[in-house]
Amino acid sequence: MKDLFATSIKYQQGALYVLDQHQLPHQEQWLACDNSDAMIAMIKKLQIRGAPLIGIGASLLLAHLAEQGLTADELRTQAERLRAARPTAVNLMNCIDRMLATLESAGPLALSHCAEQLFEEDVELCNRMAAFGAELIADGANILTHCNTGSLATAGAGTAIGVIGAVKQQGKQLHVWVDETRPLLQGGRLTAWEMARMNIPHTLICDNMAATLMAQGRVDVVLVGSDRIAANGDFANKVGTYSLAVIAHHHNVPFYVVAPYTTVDPECPDGKAIPIEQRSPAEVQGVSGSFGEINWAPENTPVYNPAFDVTPAELVTGWILDTGVYSPEQIAAGALKNL
Repeated sequence: MKDLFATSIKYQQGALYVLDQHQLPHQEQWLACDNSDAMIAMIKKLQIRGAPLIGIGASLLLAHLAEQGLTADELRTQAERLRAARPTAVNLMNCIDRMLATLESAGPLALSHCAEQLFEEDVELCNRMAAFGAELIADGANILTHCNTGSLATAGAGTAIGVIGAVKQQGKQLHVWVDETRPLLQGGRLTAWEMARMNIPHTLICDNMAATLMAQGRVDVVLVGSDRIAANGDFANKVGTYSLAVIAHHHNVPFYVVAPYTTVDPECPDGKAIPIEQRSPAEVQGVSGSFGEINWAPENTPVYNPAFDVTPAELVTGWILDTGVYSPEQIAAGALKNL
């Protein structure tokens, strides 16, 4: 397999490396990954994260394993293990399914070419989403975003942050409100890091400050990503997204979801059918990162910790995909079912 480079993943001289996002923003540490156990652990720990990127990472690992001589049966077993690593993110399943289809039709050695195609396709999908989305953003806009949706979450420029980057490249003035994104602080740790690297004016806020900003007229548009979009337009994203959609709807602030076609699940009828991952209580009882661990809750405090929530389609202004921007009317007419 040829060398491939992205912000948070690379395949170089026959080895796969992942940027440990758990250590950001204070440390940039690359981890070698040469087996499924390691990749699954990285996915579960969010050392590699973002629906598009975990699909790419799992595909690159499968191709690497094929080059190491695993048989077709062994590759199928590892593929199914990887496929189940994060139940909500449908990109992972779509990528693995394409790799398995290639394995069946062309054999193990064809997996390298398929993985390279998936990587390069994701870069192009990001570029297309960015171009479509940037046309919707006015000069001088104040954009609010949630979680992390940039080059740390994809092989390319990102989904929602990809749009933000394209707005800047067009020469428009902008400012980004960065939700810190409890409980794992992907906004505070990762999006703020990316905004600084891109030299984009930004301000970090606690998640519960968004309503006040909208009431003050200081938010012009909300851009978020997605881990799965159902056929009716409902979508799952990092928990807290639904709250933003409700607040934006109340204040008449446009609310857009940005995602590639690989995030659409036409077999999923609506948001109620999207599986929602439940994560460790420790993530809510305290916080951990490159700075160490802090526990602030009483020991054994019961915790409810869904990784994602579901935003209903009626709260969405538009769906920015690599194939264009879709209105609620188009979505209601079944536009997502034929992607």
